[in-house]
Amino acid sequence: MKNVAVIGSGTMGNGIAHTFAQSGYQVALIDISADALDRAIATIGKNLDRQVAKGTITEADKATTLKNITTHTELAKGVIGAELVVEAATENPEIKFKLFRDLDNHCAPTTILASNTSSISITKIAAQTKRSDKVIGMHFMNPVPVMKLVEVIRGYNTSDAVTTLIMDLSKKLGKIPTEVNDYPGFVANRILMPMINEAIYSLFEGVGGVNEIDTVMKLGMAHPMGPLQLADFIGLDVCLSILRVLHDGLGNPKYAPCPLLVNMVTAGDLGVKSGMGFYKYTAGSKDLVLAPRFA
Repeated sequence: MKNVAVIGSGTMGNGIAHTFAQSGYQVALIDISADALDRAIATIGKNLDRQVAKGTITEADKATTLKNITTHTELAKGVIGAELVVEAATENPEIKFKLFRDLDNHCAPTTILASNTSSISITKIAAQTKRSDKVIGMHFMNPVPVMKLVEVIRGYNTSDAVTTLIMDLSKKLGKIPTEVNDYPGFVANRILMPMINEAIYSLFEGVGGVNEIDTVMKLGMAHPMGPLQLADFIGLDVCLSILRVLHDGLGNPKYAPCPLLVNMVTAGDLGVKSGMGFYKYTAGSKDLVLAPRFA
């Protein structure tokens, strides 16, 4: 396998493209927005510069990685020749379902279709295609170039051969793949999101403040980042979407999103991406400042 297409040039998409390109694959990065693609290439360049500064790669390695990436705004043209497509679009079922219907029409019959979804059923995604045996989940962790885990999710009809190939491919990327079955939230988010939701409930119910809750989890549980800061980093809208998938898919009230989270997303406080969540974020500053509402 030499040719890979990545759908979506946001945080996850550009990280996935970076990782494949640095491992020697020819990558077609696809997005409907040319401006978004330009920003993605700039981000990849900055992340490669950090690797050069640390001495983990050379300037020649950086140049080769960037040369391995081409950008496209037309899906049909971007996936020509792709042996694997990794979808990293918005965590919205209808958007993903349409994309996979389109990919099924535009890609060669042998092309493997993977989704970077963090919670949406691979079986439901695969059902949009006529190649359900070749549809699989590749859930990378953020930031993709740094984090080692890839959660590999088998849909109901995903073949053994495709699963083995994706497990081996993940290892070639320098990752550690872990195979899981297709149930709401898979493993990572089935455990992580209820913890984040409980942290938000603890704030909502006045058990502790933002700083206190995050400090307890960092110092008491050795977490590198508190759950509220992590929620901001992931995106509060993404957290809400995943919790709704868990709640709807498992039918258990323990997965019901905290009303505070719902209100924050409704108001547009989405965390780092909007500049405001449980903390306030200012471009160019690394200081952790409580959002005025929670100060």
